[in-house]
Amino acid sequence: MATELHISISAERVFSFGRLNVSNSMLASIIVSSLLILFFVAVNRSLNTKDKKIRPLQNLAEYIVEGFYGLVQEVTGNHQKTRFFLPFFITFFLFIIMNNWFGLLPGFGTIGFVESETATEHAVLLQKEIDSPVQTVQAATDQPAVATEEEVIVAENADVKEETSEHAKKLFVPYLRAGTADLNTTLALSLFTMTMVQVVGIKYLGFSYFKKFFNFKTPITIFVSILEAVSEFAKIISFSFRLFGNIFAGEVLLMVIGALIPLLVPMPFYGLEIFVGFIQALVFSMLSVVFYNVATIGHDEH
Repeated sequence: MATELHISISAERVFSFGRLNVSNSMLASIIVSSLLILFFVAVNRSLNTKDKKIRPLQNLAEYIVEGFYGLVQEVTGNHQKTRFFLPFFITFFLFIIMNNWFGLLPGFGTIGFVESETATEHAVLLQKEIDSPVQTVQAATDQPAVATEEEVIVAENADVKEETSEHAKKLFVPYLRAGTADLNTTLALSLFTMTMVQVVGIKYLGFSYFKKFFNFKTPITIFVSILEAVSEFAKIISFSFRLFGNIFAGEVLLMVIGALIPLLVPMPFYGLEIFVGFIQALVFSMLSVVFYNVATIGHDEH
């Protein structure tokens, strides 16, 4: 049967390493992380050379650091805080933007393998988990005393295979998918960010940082404390779905446009996605720094 256009919200499994299932988005994130590590190692070696000759790679790294230092400094207004927050900002930005832009490269979402999937097989497995063995035997045969349970299950499986073989669909699974187009990746970034917000708050304010969550002086402060606690969890959700939604929607748009009109028409949309990928990386990184900076300010100072 011909392969149909398949859009999956969740990342697809490419291969398994023991009990670990490696998805296409995880594979893309590993490639991006490896390239970033190689870049940082190469820059470090360039800085430690004896000839002190300035190389293009060093110029690029200095340009990135100086430009982002100015952005973070505008948020914090404090050079000590800026030097502490800057590594997080650069790491977030480079990891996210490379994942966003790598998803637009040829091969991402277009090179993969075809696997068959049947919806009825999942229904049969679910039904087997619900029904007890005795009920399965009674439903499969009119003579439960003659046929054993194993014989009935074997016969039932054979009937299911015959019935579902004609309805099997061939689905295309790409080897690579942008890491930020997977909700698991964006959720992990959000959880790490908000965890670091608490760490930064404790670092600068000590345990008095938690007063904004536990303030029982007046009814108003109690209500504000509840709002603060709810907002911390809301930030995790908004962080995750904002980045995931924009990147995944862009991939779906390019896939559909490419399937309908594959020549020339998708090019403006690629330009749009390049811009969206940059904006989303910048927004996530800047919001992280803003939250870090707010955590360093006492709740009474807001």
